[in-house]
Amino acid sequence: MLWTLVAANKEQPELKLESLFYYYCAEEFFGGDERRVDSRTVYVGRRSNADSEGFIPPKFCDNRIVSSKYTVWNFLPKNLFEQFRRIANFYFLIIFLVQVIVDTPTSPVTSGLPLFFVITVTAIKQGYEDWLRHKADNEVNKYLVTVLEDGQRIRKESEKIKVGDVVEVEEDETFPCDLILLQSSRDDGTCFVTTASLDGESNHKTHYTVPDTEKDLECLIATIECEQPQPDLYKFVGRMHFYTNNQDSTVRSLGPENLLLKGATLKNTQKIYGVAVYTGMETKMALNYQGKSQKRSVVEKSINAFLLVYLCILVSKALLCTTLKYVWQSKPGQDEPWYNEKTQKERTPIW
Repeated sequence: MLWTLVAANKEQPELKLESLFYYYCAEEFFGGDERRVDSRTVYVGRRSNADSEGFIPPKFCDNRIVSSKYTVWNFLPKNLFEQFRRIANFYFLIIFLVQVIVDTPTSPVTSGLPLFFVITVTAIKQGYEDWLRHKADNEVNKYLVTVLEDGQRIRKESEKIKVGDVVEVEEDETFPCDLILLQSSRDDGTCFVTTASLDGESNHKTHYTVPDTEKDLECLIATIECEQPQPDLYKFVGRMHFYTNNQDSTVRSLGPENLLLKGATLKNTQKIYGVAVYTGMETKMALNYQGKSQKRSVVEKSINAFLLVYLCILVSKALLCTTLKYVWQSKPGQDEPWYNEKTQKERTPIW
């Protein structure tokens, strides 16, 4: 593969060796038709390279972001399920049910009232936090962006962006989805972005336009073949096919330097145009958000371990005592506890 890269670099010296490396990685990744299961094809501007009126673009998810966990309908059962997954709440629920079912010297209120108070307060707190998430999601989804459609600049809500749409982003604006950079207002075809909201790095990163992209994007007929969505922020492999009037195609490689991530901000560049390749919950930012597990404190983990041991001891004692009771009562004349035998008067029935 090394000699192939060197030969290709001699034929096309204007391309960087790194870009050539990504190109041949894409060739290996998307090599044969039988190996294209893990790839997607994006039509730039949602226009096919064939002059077919019956062309139906492939369906992908919309650009709607959902970071909330609950809805009005599933809040109560889902929240209760999550709360009783905590061993402490489950333990006190079992104690409360035992006190209700079995005649015990202690009142069920002593266990049920504190449990009900904790569950109610926690549910109110989590419901309020989720309402704030709904509010933030609505602001992001209703944010107006500029999309090029049929030669016109149309303002539409961010949630209505579809894969293949050509999006215009101005300086200091946040990218509404994952974009492949097609044009930049800078003469050298670059743009600068900050990814502080993604990886915490505040320095400016340089991204490059795809070579051979036409200045008039309305005349651009191209397709993008790239990998399926994955959460790695620094990995991207793909290739772009440019089609001319005689249907001859030119292929250019795509790498992480061509991909603008949702959540990043455009800096020191007046305007850029990019085509959406990943939208909504398939963007790298959303995939990283979904991958995070529920956080638990060290104190809660230690309490859970203690309660598990304590619960096992209680269950073992209950099973042992119940077994010994039935063993004692199985023998004739020992149907009563030895420590609480009835007197002769109590045994004599009253007619």
